Amino acid sequence: MPNGHRAKELLHMFKPLNISQLCFASFVVPFFPKQYSTHTHTVAKPLTTSVKRTFSHLYQRCSDRKDLRHGKEAHAHMIVSGFEPTVFVTNCLIQMYLKCSNMEYAHRVFDRMPQRDTVSWNAMIFGYAGIGLLNIAQEMFDLMPERDVVSWNTLISGYLHNGSYWKSLEIFTRIRREGVGLDATTFAVVLKASLGLEDYSLGVQIHGLLIRMGFVHDVVAASATVDMYAKCKKLKESITFFEEMPVKNWVSWSALIAGCVQNDEFLSGLKLFKNMQKEGLGISQSTYASLFRSCACLSALQFGSQLHAHSLKMDFGSDTIVGTATLDMYAKCGQLSDSKKLFHTLSTHNLQSYNAIITGCARLNQGFEALQLFHNLRNTDLGFDDISLSGAFSACAVIKAYTFGLQLQGLTIKSKFLSNVCVQNAILDMYGKCGALADARQVFDEMPTRDAVSWNTIIAAYEQNGNVHETLQLLVQMLSSRFEPDEFTFGSVLKGCSSLKSLKHGMEVHGRIVKSGVSFESFVGSALVDMYSKCGNIEDAKKLHERMEEQTMVSWNAIISGFSTQEQSEESQRFFSKMLESGTKPDNFTFATVLDTCANLATINLGTQIHAQIIKQEMQTDVFISSTLVDMYSKCGNMQDSRLMFEKTVNKDFVTWNAMICGYSQHGLGEEALSVFESMKVNNVKPNHATFVSVLRACAHVGLVEKGLSYFNSMATNYGLEPQLEHYSCMVDILGRAGKVKEALKVINDMPMEADDVIWRTLLGVCKLQKNVEVGELAASWLVKWDPQDSSAYVLLGNIYADVGMWEEVSKVRKKMRCGGLKKEPGCSWIEVKSELHMFVIGDNAHPRCKQIYEKLDELISEMRWLDDHDPFEGWMGA
Repeated sequence: MPNGHRAKELLHMFKPLNISQLCFASFVVPFFPKQYSTHTHTVAKPLTTSVKRTFSHLYQRCSDRKDLRHGKEAHAHMIVSGFEPTVFVTNCLIQMYLKCSNMEYAHRVFDRMPQRDTVSWNAMIFGYAGIGLLNIAQEMFDLMPERDVVSWNTLISGYLHNGSYWKSLEIFTRIRREGVGLDATTFAVVLKASLGLEDYSLGVQIHGLLIRMGFVHDVVAASATVDMYAKCKKLKESITFFEEMPVKNWVSWSALIAGCVQNDEFLSGLKLFKNMQKEGLGISQSTYASLFRSCACLSALQFGSQLHAHSLKMDFGSDTIVGTATLDMYAKCGQLSDSKKLFHTLSTHNLQSYNAIITGCARLNQGFEALQLFHNLRNTDLGFDDISLSGAFSACAVIKAYTFGLQLQGLTIKSKFLSNVCVQNAILDMYGKCGALADARQVFDEMPTRDAVSWNTIIAAYEQNGNVHETLQLLVQMLSSRFEPDEFTFGSVLKGCSSLKSLKHGMEVHGRIVKSGVSFESFVGSALVDMYSKCGNIEDAKKLHERMEEQTMVSWNAIISGFSTQEQSEESQRFFSKMLESGTKPDNFTFATVLDTCANLATINLGTQIHAQIIKQEMQTDVFISSTLVDMYSKCGNMQDSRLMFEKTVNKDFVTWNAMICGYSQHGLGEEALSVFESMKVNNVKPNHATFVSVLRACAHVGLVEKGLSYFNSMATNYGLEPQLEHYSCMVDILGRAGKVKEALKVINDMPMEADDVIWRTLLGVCKLQKNVEVGELAASWLVKWDPQDSSAYVLLGNIYADVGMWEEVSKVRKKMRCGGLKKEPGCSWIEVKSELHMFVIGDNAHPRCKQIYEKLDELISEMRWLDDHDPFEGWMGA
């Protein structure tokens, strides 16, 4: 036998057993006083049969406890006593050393055995296979004088657990060829080997052989068959085979429950568990792990809590594996406080329990705590793995801890996980969320291997940081690298197209989505609806929304927001009604969007109804909603309720303050607006550009020129905000209203940017107010240059001429309008009566009750004329 020489050398390479190495200061007697109380003087005479049983019993107890120290003491006592052990006792001794992970001593004992049986050889094969030395295990197997089925099973199992699946199957083929008798364990091991190779057809062939050899009804082999079909994604076949099993044990049930979970049939797994309990069978830690995973994926917190109580009742409270699965379930169900409480009550922590709590904290935005836990893990002797590092990087991403992320990357470089693709993806995500695109790109470019997640992460990083053009280029590179985009890739790219408002690119991406066959999946469908809405193509957005198989909250929000953005508030409200009819529950974004349409249409009745729903659903504390309510009430003219909502808002951000200031400003209540602004500064809320637009408008309404100039100058000096066109427009309005038209014109001429039509129209408006023809003509000429079809410029200029009596110029302006086919846009107004909206334009005869309306209008005009001719207060002061 070619390998025999090496095995023989290994059998004799150890020195004879040194008693002084094994004999410790204290003997085993203190540890097992009862066993040694009857034979403390056995050196001079042979030991009885009861003593033989005692040594074997000692070794077995030390094996169970993995107590190497006392096992050595028992061995030393046996040597000193002069007792000649039988093969059985020596086998127990070998087994003890193997269980205590001391292969060297086990081999020495084996080497000194005068006689060996098959059990002795099997133990050594098992030991060497267990520490990954398969070559030595194979050589010892080849040296065996006699082999039994356990010998073959041990060798096959050794190759299996070391990942050598083909070698396991080769040994199985050799067994068949040599005609060795097989047992159920052999088939169980070989079925696992076919799973390792992901070879379903091979598993089916082994199943056929199982039937031929009559092992199909053996519960061990049958349970392995159930497991094989389930893990090969053939859950239906697994269930069918399970149901046909004449005898089932907890292993069979556990295999099928695990199979359901692995095939994402989480509810089926929980139902099987209930049926299993009706059969009165026990439950293992692996079954609990599968069940808690099902609860986590289903967010079934209530059932998970009941299962937790069940595990405690079944005395699994101190089991680390079950405890880890439980705390992971609580974290994934959003109950992080319970998860942390359970983590701290575990008697012992393993790496998996640390990973579960670190990942849970990172996922639920508690990044600082996740990093603290990672630090605690580093202070243990458990080490860390790719999951620990990924969780820590995710925590850095949550809190944007760029510096700590750099340190963590340094730790990764020193570890063996630098080339791990999951860790690399987590580093990419961290840099992307910290805004370090250059670092993210360097990591991506240096990755030895990339998967689809790598491409998705770098694409998302560029999109999240506003570099949309690079996002699109990366999509092209991804396709060139033969990676097919998935829904997450398309989601990021479509967001980029939405940001750019690039309908052309969005439509190209849509075409690619259709080709890939994911166009009507809810995530991608919602992103498409959002893209078309934000790019102004609301009709196509509506068609896509209606064609979606499942209209999600995101899709509804996108279409409702799209109509609102396109100033189609009525249509937005109509879709909101359809959303309610479909049974979809609105979220804070939905309510805020619809409240915004109520503000645009001044439909306060609908606004108050939505406010009532917000209170009912306990969303009033959401700062986004409360800010929108302040804005809605103010735009509907109800400043009292607007102020009430403002005062009730607990956590006011700059948006809430801006809404209140803007509301007062739009209603001409300048003093109130400035008072709120001063309170905003006292509360240390930093104003933004929008805040100063409202403040400057308030100054214009009140006529506070000096204060307006002071606020304008403080933007850059005190807050680092460079004035924009809107702020210059407000300054033109402030100066113009105060009669300083030429100073207003100087502001326009001295601006660092080119004036737009809004600022020239503002100047033209104050020129009408101050009857300044010269500057008014200049402003009107600029407006006409901007847009020759702008009728408002001609109308305002004509009004200025009329105010100063330049009727000939008025005639010229009107002639230009007629020649250019320009007409003044008619004014429009509306009123809501009993939840019905009524709209009117000048000279409107379309309303069904227009006759009554005009009669009432004539009556009011007559009363006003009478009051004008007969002043009721005339002579009152004299009286």
